[in-house]
Amino acid sequence: MTDEIRLVIPSQANFWPIAHLVTGGLALRLDLTYDQLEDLQVAIEALLALREDGEDVVVELGVDDSGLRARVGPFPADALRGLDEDAGTLDLRRVLETVCDSVERDERADGAWVELTKRAPASAGAGR
Repeated sequence: MTDEIRLVIPSQANFWPIAHLVTGGLALRLDLTYDQLEDLQVAIEALLALREDGEDVVVELGVDDSGLRARVGPFPADALRGLDEDAGTLDLRRVLETVCDSVERDERADGAWVELTKRAPASAGAGR
């Protein structure tokens, strides 16, 4: 069974803690370590920082026995340029791939989305 939460928040930085709080609650259910949670929060924040345009941004969070998934969007196509290009420096793609187990870009009718996954420890869900 997959539990999902969809947050629609203004893109300004003072609303980002809402995404952090909900992500933390879901990570707790999976017994993710503090470091794993912090990694996912860094990745989500890096994406949210691309959208400080005053419009709403959506953070979709899903949890199941395999791990925690976050989808963030929509983004204008050019906002994710750092995800598409490997500049050989500390670019967006390198940051996301370092802190997440998988990073995927998805094109939807409303714009580009990024899906991040953090795998749960093998013992997660065993006590549910």
